[in-house]
Amino acid sequence: MSRVEQCTGMCEADDEDMPELYDSGDDAAWEDEDPKVETHCLFCERLFSSAEDTFSHCKSEHQFNIGNVAQKHGLDFYGYIKLINFIRTTKSTAEYVNSVCGPTPWDNEDYLKPVLQDDLLLQFDLDCLDEDTDVLQSSESGADKTLLGQLKLAKDRAQAAETNLALAMEDLQKMRQFAQDFVMNADVRSSSSSAGAVADLREDEDGAYFGSYGHYGIHEEMLKDTVRTESYRDFIYKNQHIFKDKIVLDVGCGTGILSMFAAKAGAKMVIGVDQSEILYQAMDIVRSNKLENVITLVKGRVEEVDLPIEKVDVIISEWMGYFLLFESMLDSVIFARNKYLGEGGSVYPDICTISLVALSNPKKHGAKIVFWEDVYGFDMSCMKKSVIPEPVVEVVEPETLISEPCIIKRIDCQTTAVADLDFSTDFALQITESTVCTALAGYFDVFFEKHCNNKVVFSTGPQSTKTHWKQTVFLLENPISVKTGDLLEGKMKVRKNRKDPRSLLITVSINNMIQTYCLQ
Repeated sequence: MSRVEQCTGMCEADDEDMPELYDSGDDAAWEDEDPKVETHCLFCERLFSSAEDTFSHCKSEHQFNIGNVAQKHGLDFYGYIKLINFIRTTKSTAEYVNSVCGPTPWDNEDYLKPVLQDDLLLQFDLDCLDEDTDVLQSSESGADKTLLGQLKLAKDRAQAAETNLALAMEDLQKMRQFAQDFVMNADVRSSSSSAGAVADLREDEDGAYFGSYGHYGIHEEMLKDTVRTESYRDFIYKNQHIFKDKIVLDVGCGTGILSMFAAKAGAKMVIGVDQSEILYQAMDIVRSNKLENVITLVKGRVEEVDLPIEKVDVIISEWMGYFLLFESMLDSVIFARNKYLGEGGSVYPDICTISLVALSNPKKHGAKIVFWEDVYGFDMSCMKKSVIPEPVVEVVEPETLISEPCIIKRIDCQTTAVADLDFSTDFALQITESTVCTALAGYFDVFFEKHCNNKVVFSTGPQSTKTHWKQTVFLLENPISVKTGDLLEGKMKVRKNRKDPRSLLITVSINNMIQTYCLQ
């Protein structure tokens, strides 16, 4: 938060109003005119008139010893300032701060910015800590020490002001660039998460969805995802007996890569179906690779087109979306299975699972959630209601994992029904670290197993090689304190959004909190 420091000029007083000063250095007359300043405890709402009283309270009531923490991390004056502002910004618990080891989460220049105006804790001198007893000494040892503290605070505020200005200019430039890109590139779909935003505006939602897949960019991203593409390739090439002389249906074939893998593996006939305009490029690709005698491409929704055969032996599809079920393309695969799959036929991938894991990332939580409580001096907390319901699709740092994963849904593509894709389930996460839980992350695993001599499995989890699906993060409004060995229990309900069936509504009930997220 940037702050504007107001300078107050000192007016000349009449001689009779001036307090009489003696050589003894008695400052009492001046001190009586100072307004009383109080500061909040780091961990509760108690107010105190001095840093010493505040830290004594923190030590007795919250088991937080500032001296021990400063010594543990070798904090200098600026490190101490960052620690205080970090705690106030992220609202971290004493338990969490005490548990920090290794790289400190407050080692960021942003935490040089004061959170509270005239924070008495920022005026406290670390030299006031008694090294032998680790008990706070009185800071009222004279005007020199007080002046030194004020000078240090003034220097800190000056540096913070410079930092704020630089950050503000950077943010302004980012916003300008974002606005320009949004206007100039509104017709480009950069990610499969923007299924509802396409340049060629159409009245029906499926038109927007399939239109978004007409641009080459999304297919380039998927083809370059080696985990995804090579897993399908390895499954098909290493299990050619499944495809040899068989009729194969590729649902949502895109550029035709899976159809061509199947043709190369010996399939007698491959039918690729896709509604998006990319199918015309797929036709050229098939001809360029001299596979037009094996592969037939059909444009349209698999629910509506007429295929040149009645039954197929194998259905393949890369239907997975964020959190596995986003985009609802599995519905189309199930339709194709029920209508076209012959007796004894198989669907691949055949098994998929969705998993949850707990995360602890106070820094990111502060940047995404706590940030809105004080934006350049203004309370924008109401924005949390818009921010929290939007899951964040991103790559989760493995070091932020604080629990064992828990599978919340298993889907057998051979037998599952569309109705099974709306579900409610309990979960229990085994905590592996004493800290605070700031979010839950969801990911999925994919299995090619049925009739396979060489089984293939890939994961989109945070401890596996990164994929374009990344992970789906559900931020908690209020972090939850957890200890090693705890079971963090809750319930998750997943259902299609009636207003947009390709998006998901996900409700999480945990620690007496209920929050609904919309993945769209």
